[in-house]
Amino acid sequence: MTNPLEPSQPATAWDPQTLLVAGGRPAHGVDAAVNHPVTFTSTFHSQGIAAPGEKVYARFSNPTWDPFEEVLGQLEEAQLPALVFSSGMAAIAAALQLVPAGGVLVMPSHSYNGSLSLSKELADAGRLSVRPVDIANTEEVDAALEGADVLWVESPTNPMLEVADLPVLLAAAKQHNALSIVDNTFATPLLQRPLTLGADVVVHSVTKYLSGHSDVILGAVATSDETLHSRIHGYRTLHGAIASPMDVFLALRGVRTLSVRLERSQSNAQVLAERLSQHPAVSGVRYPGLPGDPGHARAQKLMNGFGSVIAFEAGDSEAAADAVIEKFGLITGATSLGGVETLAERRARHASEPATVPTNLIRLSVGIEAVEDLWRDLSNALDQI
Repeated sequence: MTNPLEPSQPATAWDPQTLLVAGGRPAHGVDAAVNHPVTFTSTFHSQGIAAPGEKVYARFSNPTWDPFEEVLGQLEEAQLPALVFSSGMAAIAAALQLVPAGGVLVMPSHSYNGSLSLSKELADAGRLSVRPVDIANTEEVDAALEGADVLWVESPTNPMLEVADLPVLLAAAKQHNALSIVDNTFATPLLQRPLTLGADVVVHSVTKYLSGHSDVILGAVATSDETLHSRIHGYRTLHGAIASPMDVFLALRGVRTLSVRLERSQSNAQVLAERLSQHPAVSGVRYPGLPGDPGHARAQKLMNGFGSVIAFEAGDSEAAADAVIEKFGLITGATSLGGVETLAERRARHASEPATVPTNLIRLSVGIEAVEDLWRDLSNALDQI
């Protein structure tokens, strides 16, 4: 017979680094499992009128989702568990449906191109209208919020790494009676927690830093608002954007090491950004950790770190940038980011990328390899263009 033990302090009192490791665990007890099992089932025993919280059917919920949703909700300091989705795009789609029919969406000109493409598709269908803004220009955003319904924020932005004055923008959204949604994928809850600053909803591509190993496709949404939570859960249920239990199990396992992974990758990114800014074949570097970066002071004030993504312009053409990536031996030329391995991509190779993204811009997602090996690979490739 087990004898469950209560933790010495509630999870809300834990440091986020501890919560990553200890949150969402089964109760302590003799012979108790340290990890929750993976539950593979499509349905649950159920008869009559379902009681509140009864699982009933696996499109509504799954026991394997629960610990991941609990941990992410706690990390974002939400008052409710997060909601896991089948992909980051599924989470983005669920959040965008919060824009009322015919409503106005204020969105950064530089954002994840999946978000931009979906918002354009919705605009072309007459579902909403989009007001693009420079999210780093607080006055421009405030002006665009007049009569708007939803403010969408990325900070730092993908791929230009602009940093928004998040507390001011979220307060402005409230003043304009606009809902605020923050894509927190780049920063993660370790570097900023938008809900504590006034955001209504936070979105994540769990595929990236949270899972951290480039082996699952998942998304998530977090909110403290019960009405919004219910609407987003309803969207997930009716649209079938549900996650595989095995993928969520792997994501929770990945979350356990987020703190140490991010610490190492950020440290590497800082070194590489400083060296790239001095290389003669590099015409520009964007990284908030550089004192000369336009977002440096704001990131230093508002964030707990500068992140692990660098954007740099290689040579003077897209051909030069492509040549750099082709010459990498250690660094992998691939899309995505946030994994333990370093990935590089010329973002403008995607037709959906904004025209204002330089054609020779390489987005470098820095991993946890030895930094000198990474620099050797980078400098060798750059020296040859």
